[in-house]
Amino acid sequence: MKPRDLTDGPIASTLFVFALPILGGNVLQSLNGSVNAVWVGRFLGEQALTATANANNILFFLIGAVFGLGMAATILVGQAMGRRDTAMAKRVIGTAATFFFSVSIAVAALGLPFSHHLLGWMDTPADALPFADAYLKIIFMAVPFIYLFAFLTAILRGAGDTRTPFVFLLLVVLLDIVLNPLLLFGIGPFPRMGIAGAATATFVANGLSLVALLAWLRHRRHPLWIGRHERALYRPDWTIVRTLVTKGVPMSLQMILISAAMIAMISMVNTYGVETTAAYGAALQLWTYVQMPAMAIGAACSTMAAQNVGAGHWTRVEATTRTGVLFNFLLTGALIAPLVLFDHATLSLFMPEGSPALPVARHLNHIAVGSFLFFGVTFVVSGVVRATGAVIPPLLILGIALWGIRVPFANLLQPQLGVDAIWWSFPASSVCAMLMSLAYYRWGRWREARMLPVRAAGIAIPAEVPAQVPAPVADPAARTD
Repeated sequence: MKPRDLTDGPIASTLFVFALPILGGNVLQSLNGSVNAVWVGRFLGEQALTATANANNILFFLIGAVFGLGMAATILVGQAMGRRDTAMAKRVIGTAATFFFSVSIAVAALGLPFSHHLLGWMDTPADALPFADAYLKIIFMAVPFIYLFAFLTAILRGAGDTRTPFVFLLLVVLLDIVLNPLLLFGIGPFPRMGIAGAATATFVANGLSLVALLAWLRHRRHPLWIGRHERALYRPDWTIVRTLVTKGVPMSLQMILISAAMIAMISMVNTYGVETTAAYGAALQLWTYVQMPAMAIGAACSTMAAQNVGAGHWTRVEATTRTGVLFNFLLTGALIAPLVLFDHATLSLFMPEGSPALPVARHLNHIAVGSFLFFGVTFVVSGVVRATGAVIPPLLILGIALWGIRVPFANLLQPQLGVDAIWWSFPASSVCAMLMSLAYYRWGRWREARMLPVRAAGIAIPAEVPAQVPAPVADPAARTD
């Protein structure tokens, strides 16, 4: 469980092995969400399931708001590790940790008193609103733990370590799954909290796992652990802060665009009543599994590309992209087929027996689930492009696909197609996003982008940090092979 060099060795096998723990982590997170949805939907009813669907859309929005900051730090760490420059990697981690923690506290403090208003703005059904508000208030309190845990695991992946994040994510999931029914129903000495118990389980699981991860890194003397004598690294380096903002904000905006589009979609779905919203919420549970291979391969491609950009190995960057796209088609396609064939059995897990929402869920799933095959290509290509520092074009492509195609398609065609306009907007926008991403990858100037405005040597490293001698870095503009 230590940083891994991704600048050498075979591309396909290295990428696959590196991506496996990420995929496993995605499976765990989705399994956790699905198990929680089973408890809530089958035992608390459709109103509670509708409440969690609305509240979790806001949580996704909150995570997306700071996603780019963590991703920018991950890319900087990956490029530094590709140059064998551990001191620079620690400098980035220290500055990013301080900045990230401050932002997470601010988000939690601002969001807690406005949870009810946010849910009302989303047109959450009135009979589900009390459930959603109780759930979301506790989620806001858990945000600092969720953010910091995600930040640490992303940094470790940037350094080439995917196994440590997987192990501690497993701890999060096990704690959440065990605590969920105990707090939901008040089993043993635990209080009966209803839907608030599901959120409390998330709060406790992330908090305990964050503490355990920090203790583990310190105990194992991880190469990127910032020790007591290196605490000066937590003082912000403003060159790095500017890079985190200028490169991270566009990446955060991508996640915000996605989550805002999800909120726009569920707001349209909400107008068709609880049954349609519950059907959509159940389908979303299946779709998280469909997205997992593409997200895992895309994240692995981004890290591998970042390290090879830092090392100046552009041939490996190109090969990483091709391999990632191929893996996406194979793995995502292998998931879509059984989820279409056996959707009655899988969707029925998330709603009461004989629910009238089940036929609606099956219908919309048949229309929309295939769109994630095209989404995966966009995810992989955008991850590679961003690894160089080219963050604006993927943002524009995503904005056009979601807000120029998906939301208008769903909104404007409802008079002709009814609720089916919402479902058909998914494949329409996903195909367009894939074509635009491939066009930019082929003809765009992403290879000339930079993360930092100065070379690594221009960043001040505190005297307490052991000096590192970075390997020579080829100028990316001079390498086009």
